[in-house]
Amino acid sequence: TQNSVKFKTADLCDAHSDNGTLQICAPIFKDYGGRISFHGKIHTVSCFEDNSRVREAIFEDGHDEQGNPKVLVVDGGGSLRHALMGDMLAGKALENGWSGVILNAPVRDTEEIGRLSLGVKALCAFPLKSNKKGLGVRGSPVSFAGVLFQDGDYVYADEDGVLCNPTALI
Repeated sequence: TQNSVKFKTADLCDAHSDNGTLQICAPIFKDYGGRISFHGKIHTVSCFEDNSRVREAIFEDGHDEQGNPKVLVVDGGGSLRHALMGDMLAGKALENGWSGVILNAPVRDTEEIGRLSLGVKALCAFPLKSNKKGLGVRGSPVSFAGVLFQDGDYVYADEDGVLCNPTALI
């Protein structure tokens, strides 16, 4: 299972940094989830201060067709004015089997999120909820932290950082 797969991003960098495809995120994220180390196939959402598409994605199964874990990568445009995920969405993500969520945006309800066995990396905490106007796009490439994330690529995250690669590394 996903929980039993052990990896270190430092070791993955040592083994794959010269492959020409490994991307390493700038160190802009804080850990909020109860699981620090997580990985999976990327599913992207691009939105700005509106988490409607984030909610849509989280309510789907958090595993791909082969049963491998998925990670939701959310580009909130770096806006710090609205949290794009709180404890209810994080709980639903865990319930639906998502390995983790990486947000270029804030989260809220951080104490509750910290009790969940879900990987959550975000820019910061902010108490104001997001707008709900049905805006945003799912499945398009998103770019933040110096990395281009594409649907179907793979992400690896732990206490040392976040890596992205077009093919599975473990």
